[in-house]
Amino acid sequence: MERSAILRRFADLLRQNDRLIAGWITLDEGKPLAEALAEVRASADHVDWHAEECRRIYGRIIPSRSPGVQQLVVREPIGVCLAITPWNFPLSQAVRKVAAALASGCTMILKAPAEAPAGCMAIARYLLDAGLPEGCLNLVWGNAAFISETLIARPEVRKITFTGSVEVGKHLAELAGRHMKRATMELGGHAPVLVFDDADATAAARALAGNKLRNAGQVCIAPTRFYVQQGIYDRFLSELVSAFESVKVGDGLTEGTQMGPLCHRGRVNAMEKLVEDARENGARVLTGGKRLGNHGNFYAPTIVDTPNDDIDLMREEPFGPIAVVSSFRDIEDGLSRANGLPFGLASYVFTNSLERADKAAAGLQAGMVSINQFGLALPETPFGGVRDSGYGTEGGTETFEGYLITKFISRNRAPVL
Repeated sequence: MERSAILRRFADLLRQNDRLIAGWITLDEGKPLAEALAEVRASADHVDWHAEECRRIYGRIIPSRSPGVQQLVVREPIGVCLAITPWNFPLSQAVRKVAAALASGCTMILKAPAEAPAGCMAIARYLLDAGLPEGCLNLVWGNAAFISETLIARPEVRKITFTGSVEVGKHLAELAGRHMKRATMELGGHAPVLVFDDADATAAARALAGNKLRNAGQVCIAPTRFYVQQGIYDRFLSELVSAFESVKVGDGLTEGTQMGPLCHRGRVNAMEKLVEDARENGARVLTGGKRLGNHGNFYAPTIVDTPNDDIDLMREEPFGPIAVVSSFRDIEDGLSRANGLPFGLASYVFTNSLERADKAAAGLQAGMVSINQFGLALPETPFGGVRDSGYGTEGGTETFEGYLITKFISRNRAPVL
């Protein structure tokens, strides 16, 4: 009950200071102020949900086979947790981990992103203001490799939770396994979209454009590989190009901006490399494909049309404002190509056929499937991937599994002679 009260006060403080925090996030990371505000408010919702659910972390009694014996299952906090969080959602990604750990009764060391520090600074500041005892949350900065290797090896640290790239996640999982530490890995995606020819091409294209360009495409669950059935391919492409070209790119603090800059110059260089490879290997750049202006890290919303999956854009998650589009024949072809990579975080389906929706949902090898909408990453729903996109779950009641240990107690209530 005490943890719940502290978390509720923390959520209230986030809402009361939402515009201040959102301004910090935009200055750090570049996203439009409206998106930063949405991130702050969603973070407060996550905190509220954990504050409520932590009051219902129960054990159970298992009926015994022997008279006089009582069998109990109790849930205990796993202990000190290490969280390493990314820059693309500097507040909400960290809040998910911090709220789950504290709600479970664990303390946490938070390695925050140097590229966008203000979000984690806000967490620490307002949790202290909410009454969190000193030492329950510890914010650290510095060399990520040194911090992770040092702390994972410490016997006091019993769990690691990481959101970031597949390459780094595999290394951290190896370190955790070496020391028998529990780990939650939320790693990269390259989310496929299946748009069937019975879908509304205009509505699907407009919806996907908005979701794809959120945070300039720097979202692990952003739709990135667009597979569109042949019957509506040309119409869908036309609508998608129109939607991309209508987006207003600019300073995230300027009213009306719909897409801001990329977080740093390295992301712009990565976009240029991917587009150059696409051009050299027979793909068409339908719009964008270039830097914008000569100041800041702005890159144009870009659409690449490719007849096959033989370009780097189809194999590497762009993590930027590039959508790569290709046609498919039937559901078997679409599923085969969607599952052709080792990633499996998010996936999307657009169809008006219940049969196709059910078959696609069952056939997609991903931790999350969203059909005719983008209903992912809510506080009450599980969030996590399969295969190279990681393991373990955040969100939903499953989130507590990573922070609790199960202890079985069997006791004979009669004296033993």
